This record gives sequence, structure tokens and C-alpha cells, in this order.
Amino acid sequence: MTPSAPLKLALLMDPREEGWPSMDLVGEALLEGLSEHPSEVVATGVRPPLPRLVQRLPGLGERTAFNADRLLTRFGAYPARALLARGRYDAFHVVDHSYAQLVHALPARRTGVYCHDLDAFRSVLEPHREPRPRWFRLMARTILLGLERAAIVFHGTQAVRSELLAHGVVDPHRLVWAPLGVSPEFRPEPSPGDTSHSLLVPLGGQPYVLHVGSSIPRKRLDVLFEVFAALRARHPELRLVQQGGALTPAQREQVTRLGLGDALLQPPKLDRATLAGLYRGAQAVLVPSEAEGFGLPVIEALACGAPVVASDLPVLREVGDTACLYCPVGDVAAWVNTLDALLSGRQPPPAREIRLERARRFTWQAHAHTVLQAYQRLLLR
Repeated sequence: MTPSAPLKLALLMDPREEGWPSMDLVGEALLEGLSEHPSEVVATGVRPPLPRLVQRLPGLGERTAFNADRLLTRFGAYPARALLARGRYDAFHVVDHSYAQLVHALPARRTGVYCHDLDAFRSVLEPHREPRPRWFRLMARTILLGLERAAIVFHGTQAVRSELLAHGVVDPHRLVWAPLGVSPEFRPEPSPGDTSHSLLVPLGGQPYVLHVGSSIPRKRLDVLFEVFAALRARHPELRLVQQGGALTPAQREQVTRLGLGDALLQPPKLDRATLAGLYRGAQAVLVPSEAEGFGLPVIEALACGAPVVASDLPVLREVGDTACLYCPVGDVAAWVNTLDALLSGRQPPPAREIRLERARRFTWQAHAHTVLQAYQRLLLR
């Protein structure tokens, strides 16, 4: 990079077949935000496809074969592609920390990683909390060592920063705070392309509460279903819309046991405009997670003007501040009482303007500007 030439920055993104909408959004929004600074940076998305090698073999379960192809990509094909890209760019930005192993194939002094949370390394950093097989811990340690080698480690919240420092993962001078943003589709007014009305036809016009997130354990769908079952006893007309989680057998059994099948709607993967429509129409958006790195649904829901009830976690307090209502993690009775009071009007949510104002603090433009400045400073050093 010469003083007059724009920075050539590679954004190493998750393969789309991984199926992580939040990581797709982070990479695509950053790419778009950086495109607004053409005189300073030329950003290129690097995103190899996930090949169907093991998935073509007979006799393996679909999920097992898919995960095998994921591992081959993460630790084979993608690092090989990173090696080929070393000389083409001035700096490299790994969008998702679970791909930090790519740092081993890149010039570490010119590479940064965005650390969304510490889940990928929990089995190494806190084995008592997350015991895993030896092969899994070896994989996690390889990823963690990549993060430790990176010249910059970005984080979205001070809560994640505190965890990184508490475990001695990264020196403070290498940490950069770069909060995530809200896409323009998430707003109080309807967005072009919003087809949420047709998706909600099966509800027959009945009110609903909304959960957006995967079915991984820390999202606590078990709490979500228990809370909704108890809440429905008080509000029989209420429905639950859950977006983004392919339920596990245990979760499906819980839904059946609680008799929620006729009240649960799980739309397929949605575009952002339609998801925004679901937020706008919800009586409340529920975030019962026991751990989060940021909590994108919190600010997306607030940007749409929806009331949010979230787990009382430091990270969600940091993001939602006074714009949300909070309940203790896993306390079903407290969640039911809070939501019952909200739905019946006994406890109003924080004022709509407070909710919208909080969401306005988070923009992808600011995120992209922070990332760009960090790499400019790095290369000057």
C-alpha cells in the first residue's frame, strides 16, 4: 500500500452453506459499509463454497456427513485458499472468530479477527464448564491459537473484552471495540419486500411473541417453551413464532409434551425485510439466552419499535440499556409474570422513543469505519 493507494483488505467470511445468518449479515454489512470509502479501501469478500465431498458418500447420516465437510473446509480447503491470497492484499479481516485458524495461513501481523464470543474456545478456557472430547479440544485450541496470533482482535461489547482479558487471551493494546449495527430494513415503517403478512396467515390474526435465534443450548429454547406454555394458560389466544432454529429431538419432544404444536409457527429462513415485519408485529420479542456475545435480535427488534424482554445478562444490559425489560436467566416464573404484566397492560414497556433511540446508536457505517481505521493504524505501525 502506497500513501496514495487505497488499502486492499480481504474479508474472510463463512461459507454460505454453513447456515449462520448472523455471520452472513456481519460480513455482508461490513463489505457494504467499506464500499462507502472507495478512496481509502478496496474490500474484497473471500468466501469459498463448502464442498459436498463426504456428503456424496453412501451410508453416513446427513448431519454427520455435513459436519465432516465443514471440518475439511475449515482446516483444509479454506486455509489453502488463504495461503494463495497472502500476496494479494495489504490486510486480512476474519469476520467470524470460529475461523481464526486461518490466521496460521495468513501474515498474522496484518490480520485481524472479530471475536463475537468465547464459545468456540470454552472447552479449552473453561473445561469444567464445557467438557469435550480430546479431538474437539485440539480443534478448539488450534482456533484459539490463531486468535492469539492475530494483530487485532475486534469485539462488539465490553463484556466480551472483559472475558478475553480475564482469560489472558489477548493483550489490551490489540483489542478494538467495534459494536455491530442495525441494517436499514429494521425500522418502524414497513420495508419494501416485507412478506411477513403471508407468513403469519396460519396464526389467523392472533397475537404472537417472537424469538429469533438458533436452537443451540445457550439460546435456552427449553426456557422459551416452558415460559410460553405457562403464559398461554393465561392468554389462550397467544401464539409463538420462532425464527432460525431447527429443533433438536429433545426440543421437539418438549413441544409435544407441552402441547404447543398448534401454537408454534417456525417460518423458513427469511430475508431481512420480512424478518423486520415479524419484529414489528410481535407483542414482545423474547431473548432468554444464558450467554450472548452481543445479541443482534435485541437491537433489531428495538429498531423496529418492538418491546424486548431479555435475560438479565451484563452483555444484554450493555446493548439494550434501559430500552428493554429484563428477567433472571432460566427463571420461568419471573418471565411469565413479566410477560403477563406486559401483555395485560399492567407493566408498560420502555417508551417507544427510548427503544428507537437506543437502536439508533448502532450502525453498520460506524462499525465499518472503526474496522477501517484499525487496519489503517496497523499498517502505519
